Amino acid sequence: MMKWIPVVLALFLTACSSSDHKTYYQLPALSSTPATTSGSSMMPQGQQRQLWVEHVSVADYLAGNGLVFQTNDVQYVLTQNNLWASPLDQQLQQSLVTYLGRELPGRIVSAQPAGSAEQDVLNVNVTGFHGRYDGSALISGSWVLTHNGQTIQRSFNLTLKQQEDGYDALVRTLAAGWQQEASQIARQIR
Repeated sequence: MMKWIPVVLALFLTACSSSDHKTYYQLPALSSTPATTSGSSMMPQGQQRQLWVEHVSVADYLAGNGLVFQTNDVQYVLTQNNLWASPLDQQLQQSLVTYLGRELPGRIVSAQPAGSAEQDVLNVNVTGFHGRYDGSALISGSWVLTHNGQTIQRSFNLTLKQQEDGYDALVRTLAAGWQQEASQIARQIR
């Protein structure tokens, strides 16, 4: 009987150490100083310019539940226990609408079509939104704006240094980079 105690104890410790504790992450809503509002924001809704953020798509490797971490120049790991609380593409679209709404006070920015033929339409394709082995967070992709029948396309590629280690810091750094990219988009489409 005594020789089974070490085996049972080892199995118990192994079971405890391989805990499937999952942590869920949501991009934080970062505050920023709102852009100065002009009298145009008091215009009736029909007279304000409208921007429809139609779609934010993410690359296939980012579409899973897990956060992505690049371990070297060619390998990526999709985490099993550090997960997005809601689909990443939805989080990116919702936060982009919020940030653009702040940056473009004379416009109505929405994730829903306004039903107006004169609305601008923005589509974003995110090809990178992950951490990297050197302590950086990468955000890359492109966006397309349709305005008055014309199409404008731009690429973006941000590399931001994390201030701390860990997934909490990674998510905060990615959120800050996404807000920075939203500001860049707003400046280019004003």
